[in-house]
Amino acid sequence: MSRIGKQPIAVPSGVTASIVDGVFKTKGPKGELTVPFNTALTVKQEGDQIVVTRPDDRQDHRSLHGLTRTLVANAVKGVSDGFTINLELRGVGYRAKLTGKNLEMSVGYSHPVIIEPPVGVTFTVPEPTKIDVSGIDKQLVGQVAANVRKARKPDAYHGKGVRFLGQKIALKAGKAGATGGKGKK
Repeated sequence: MSRIGKQPIAVPSGVTASIVDGVFKTKGPKGELTVPFNTALTVKQEGDQIVVTRPDDRQDHRSLHGLTRTLVANAVKGVSDGFTINLELRGVGYRAKLTGKNLEMSVGYSHPVIIEPPVGVTFTVPEPTKIDVSGIDKQLVGQVAANVRKARKPDAYHGKGVRFLGQKIALKAGKAGATGGKGKK
C-alpha cells in the first residue's frame, strides 16, 4: 500500500468537497478548484475526511494512488490556506515593484522585465528585493515563481539574480590567474 496514498485527507471547516464522474471539486474561503482523476481509483468523503483507494496492486494503479491523493490534498489546502512562494533578488540595483497587478523588475538589463500574473496568482512586494507569489493552485504558483526566477537565474560566479528565499548557491571559483597567482616569466 502506498504510504502517501493511504493517508486520509482532513477537510477543514468552511471547505466543501464533491466527487462526480472522475472529477474532485472543492470550494473554500479562498476559491474553488477542480481536480480530474483516473476513474480506476475511488475518491470518497467519509465524514470530515477524504480517502483515496485503489482497486488492486497493478503498477499503474499503485503509481496513480499517491499522485491522486497528493493532488486532492493540495486542492483542499489551496482553497483553505493558499500557497505562497517567496523569492529574493540579489545584486546591485536589483529591485522589484508592482505596477497595477504586474510585477516590474530591474535585474541588470537595459529595460525592466514585466511579468503579468495569470488568473488566480497574485504578486506582492513587501520589500524592493523580496517578491511573494501567492495563489490557490500549487502547480500554477510554482510555475509562475519559476518563470519569475527565469528572468535572471542566479549567477554561479557572483550569486546575483532571482532566487528562492533561503536558496544556497554554490559559487564557482574564478580564474586562477585573477587571484594573484604566478604569471608567465
